Amino acid sequence: MALREIIVDGRRFSIAYKILNPQAEHDLLFLHGWGSNKEVMELAFGRTLPEFRHIYLDLPGFGKSPNEVVLTTRDYARIVEAFLQAIGGRKDVVVGHSFGGKVATLLAPKLLVLLASAGIPRPKPWRVQAKIALFKLLKPFGGGWLRPLFVAQDAKGMDEVMYATFKGVVDEDFRSIFASYPGEALLVWGREDRATPLSSGEVIANLMAKARLVVLDGDHYFFLNQGDPIAQLIKERYEELSMPR
Repeated sequence: MALREIIVDGRRFSIAYKILNPQAEHDLLFLHGWGSNKEVMELAFGRTLPEFRHIYLDLPGFGKSPNEVVLTTRDYARIVEAFLQAIGGRKDVVVGHSFGGKVATLLAPKLLVLLASAGIPRPKPWRVQAKIALFKLLKPFGGGWLRPLFVAQDAKGMDEVMYATFKGVVDEDFRSIFASYPGEALLVWGREDRATPLSSGEVIANLMAKARLVVLDGDHYFFLNQGDPIAQLIKERYEELSMPR
């Protein structure tokens, strides 16, 4: 693992990262989902696609990359852009899982690969709506100490900064961004995904002008057991894009 310090909008960030196949000609950047880290992505893809230089990083606030400021998804994209510039990285292929898919989309690589991407909001179940309403009711009376009992599973264990970041990004509607995306996109989804269901992938595929949707067995982390077929899909699609026309 290595660390690279970058400055974005006057703020300093220390990014933990790892590079595999450093002599490879083309770059393959992996962006993990919310609450995850670079090791999860490497576990799935580290032994695949040796013809690419793999770049794994911990987004600020996750893994070994600290964060002390509230960030937006666009902030994360700017940070990743600055990081790539600092290490001389290229946006040949960017693979983003869940929250990382939204960041990857903003980066606009040559080939965008979305693994169960977030960005299509879903109505909250009535139980969740009731919990939110109860928390808001209790908060003015000192109910803030109850926050750990009310926060979403993805936000448990987060400090105040990352919880504020989570609240700002969790329900973002990226439909207009997906609809205006001009590049090539490969969408891969788990058939049994309940966090970002297959219906979300179908919506994104219909919004994007140059998207292909592939459905594989598995849940939200389907890629952990499907690294090889996903890698083959990436290789074939990238080779198609690289062929002279």
